[in-house]
Amino acid sequence: MANHLRYSGLDLECQKQVLADILRADTLVWPALVLARELDLPDWMVVSGAIYNTVWNVLTGKPSGHGVRDVDLFYHDDTDLGWDAENAVIQRAAVQFAGLSHPVEVRNQARVHLWYPEHFGRQCPAYRSSEHSLGFFASRTHSVGVRLALDNSLAITAPFGLDDMFSMRMIPNRQLDNARTHSEKGARAKASWPEVKVVAW
Repeated sequence: MANHLRYSGLDLECQKQVLADILRADTLVWPALVLARELDLPDWMVVSGAIYNTVWNVLTGKPSGHGVRDVDLFYHDDTDLGWDAENAVIQRAAVQFAGLSHPVEVRNQARVHLWYPEHFGRQCPAYRSSEHSLGFFASRTHSVGVRLALDNSLAITAPFGLDDMFSMRMIPNRQLDNARTHSEKGARAKASWPEVKVVAW
C-alpha cells in the first residue's frame, strides 16, 4: 500500500482517532476549533475543506494550510431566519477569528434553503441541523464536521464514513444535482494533491 494510503481500510473508530490526532497537531485547524468553541454558536461544527485538506496534507507530507482556501464554520439556529441575525454572527466571528491565518466563512444552515435557489439555480431542503446539511455536499468525501467539546474531546460527524477521505478518493454524492461542483472541486483538489482520485459524476 502506498504510504499516503496507510489509514485506508481501518475501521471508523480507528480513523476517527487518527483524524483527531491530526487535527490536534495542526496549526490552523486546532486554533480555529478553540476559537469557534468560544463563540458558543448553536449546533456548530467546522466542516469540509479545512478538515479533509489537512488530512491530505499530512498524508502527502505537505505543510499545514496547503490548499486550504478558508475554514468553513457551520451553525444551525432556526429561531431567527433573517439575514440581519446571521450577519450579526458573521460580524462577531470576524472579530473572533481576526488573528487566524486563513479566513473563516460562517453560515447558518437553517437559512441555506432561503438563498440556495437564487445562488445555484436549484432547490435544496431546509436543513434540520448542521449534521443534516453534511448529507448534501457534492462529494461524499467532504461530508465531515468536527466540534470541540468543553473537555477538549472532538465530536466527529461523518455520514458517509471517513475511508474515502483517508483513501484520497472523491466520490460523488447525488442527493442534489451538484455534478458541476463535484467536478470543479475535484480539479482543484488534484492541482494541490495529485494523489487524489476523482470518481466521475
